[in-house]
Amino acid sequence: MKRIVLTGGGTAGHVTPNLALLPALKEAGFEVAYIGSYNGIEKQLISDYGIPYTGVATGKFRRYLDPKNLSDPFRVIKGYNEAKKYLKQFKPDVVFSKGGFVSVPVVKAAAALKIPCIIHESDMTPGLANKLCYGSAKKICCNFPETFNSLPASKAVLTGTPIRDELFTGDAKKGRELCGFGDDKPVLMITGGSLGAMAVNQAVRDALPELLEKFYVVHLCGKNKVDNMLLTVEGYKQFDYVKDEMKDLFAMADVVISRAGANAICEILALKKPNILIPLPSKASRGDQLLNAKSFEAQGYSVVLDQDDLTKKLIADTVNEVYENREKYIKTMEGSSLHDAIPTIVDLIKDLAN
Repeated sequence: MKRIVLTGGGTAGHVTPNLALLPALKEAGFEVAYIGSYNGIEKQLISDYGIPYTGVATGKFRRYLDPKNLSDPFRVIKGYNEAKKYLKQFKPDVVFSKGGFVSVPVVKAAAALKIPCIIHESDMTPGLANKLCYGSAKKICCNFPETFNSLPASKAVLTGTPIRDELFTGDAKKGRELCGFGDDKPVLMITGGSLGAMAVNQAVRDALPELLEKFYVVHLCGKNKVDNMLLTVEGYKQFDYVKDEMKDLFAMADVVISRAGANAICEILALKKPNILIPLPSKASRGDQLLNAKSFEAQGYSVVLDQDDLTKKLIADTVNEVYENREKYIKTMEGSSLHDAIPTIVDLIKDLAN
């Protein structure tokens, strides 16, 4: 039996593609283990899958001044030594990294032990953690053709993002029952990712009176971001985070408002959900979501709104426009070629493992 170590963490977007690979990896005969941080979200997400989990120390690589810049390099070194020790014990044939800062010491340790590594870059422009791992990787998977310009040509492979099979098995009726919705209105779903999006949350809540005239609204707010003052509003259901129920919420959704993290928008594309993207602005990020959203808008998959321009009228009008033209967006998304990520990536893994 071949062995593989998966790594990645910090947000759900660095973990869920790894989870999506699990059934295919097991079917291909791989024994799977996971290396993440001590207590990151990846540990929580992996816990239900019966996979051995090992935590290592990790530090963030910052492009700005911060006192932790002095201590975090030592945490990375500690994590490298911990990862190297575990890899020597487990003896994987290959390592697959989904990114995030926890992946850096793992990939570096694997390379030192001559274990081949594959890394996956979801965003159009590579993040710093993945950039630091380029030299240690045999192959670099990506979502966007535009990303090839930022990658070593001999290593780049256009694969798309692995999407969890269970997302395609959702039951719209169960989703409506979970939320207490009837069948007389379409459903608008808002998601800001596993950490939530305060600006999007507030803008949607301001627009609720207008939205609820035509839609039921289910809102994935992020941890500790449920508004208790709105718990009794008819037709509006809030969750801080959902796991198994996500497939049913997606199944019932007619329009989705989302941030523009690469994994989130690839799931929306795979499920062919008409959508509105509100990317994280460049002042609060490195600008990757803006580029992701621009690409999806240019391909006709999405409508993009600027967070700084949000008003309740703009949100309500845009939701109505997308819903009225939903068949156009669905047809365009059906023409996308990024639907075979799992077999493509598993074939790469098998080649390197052999």
